[in-house]
Amino acid sequence: MFNKSYANKTVLVTGHTGFKGSWLSIWLNMMGAKVIGYSLDPYSDRGNFTASHLNNRLFADIRGDIRDFQKLNEVIRQYKPEIIFHLAAQALVRTAYNNPKETYETNVIGSINILEAVRQNDFIKTVIMVTSDKCYENIEQIWGYKETDRMGGYDPYSASKGCAELAISSYRDSYFNPKDYAIHKKAIASVRAGNVIGGGDWSDHRLIPDCIKSIEIGRNIEIRNPIATRPWEHVLEPLSGYLRVGQKLQEDPIKYATSFNFGPHISANKTVFDVVTKLVEYYGKGKVVDVSIPNAVHENILLNLDVTKSYVMLDWEAKWGLQAAVEKTVDWYKEALICSDMYDFCVKQIIEHGGKGIQ
Repeated sequence: MFNKSYANKTVLVTGHTGFKGSWLSIWLNMMGAKVIGYSLDPYSDRGNFTASHLNNRLFADIRGDIRDFQKLNEVIRQYKPEIIFHLAAQALVRTAYNNPKETYETNVIGSINILEAVRQNDFIKTVIMVTSDKCYENIEQIWGYKETDRMGGYDPYSASKGCAELAISSYRDSYFNPKDYAIHKKAIASVRAGNVIGGGDWSDHRLIPDCIKSIEIGRNIEIRNPIATRPWEHVLEPLSGYLRVGQKLQEDPIKYATSFNFGPHISANKTVFDVVTKLVEYYGKGKVVDVSIPNAVHENILLNLDVTKSYVMLDWEAKWGLQAAVEKTVDWYKEALICSDMYDFCVKQIIEHGGKGIQ
């Protein structure tokens, strides 16, 4: 699928113990990459990283804080990755309200630490910086945000991602400018995805994990913002886009050193209530209860992404609709109840998605 772009390449994945990072690490492992993981401990012993026993399957599994530049740079200099996927982040809106300083330090300074390591180490050639669809200044418009739209953020999490994008753009312009590629030999892209669902996410204050936890213990599923509309997509959708960007950066580092959105077809832009209803119907049990709080912390109601640029430049589009995304997600959680090693199940879903670039 990716023309063996990652076979035998040393690839650093920050945040590899997290939800998206663990799935990306599995996919890279399938394609023959030497995956170096750098992250904090897994958030949950039920998450995809632990459930898939990735600590025994990667080239190196390293614990470290993305804010610790000295340790990060030492690891990078030891393993000399050619490619970096930066996913380490504080990724929760509600957590950011409670811990804004830590959120900014992790999401902004952490990103700058990666960029600074890239600046200091010549062997790094290709870098994919993962931010969020919430990096845009959200004005509740009905059309999708484009890569050229203004960065912003009402809440600390969203603002931290907007700040990270500005830092990435500044470093690219100042040190890794595409027009000077012949001199620095480095290509950097930033990627932004919509609301991602999939198996193995056990974070607090996340819609799908909260639903699954409630179903498993026989408790009502309480939703606090039922009318919020988001671009829902299965985790493999944006990951396929990130991998495509990495491939294209290696093939044409000047053309593709830019930013890209990865979101679903507009038909998947549904409300929280719609998604939970589909999940309950497919799972076969569960009861949904609206517990909206009038004076709750601010969260934007409407958010869509325009993915025209990714479609035109990368030949990328989401493969699974919302129903399929929900079903694949539920299938993972049900399988995890009876399976002690989810790695092969993840591989199976990646192949079903079209990720056939296996060594």
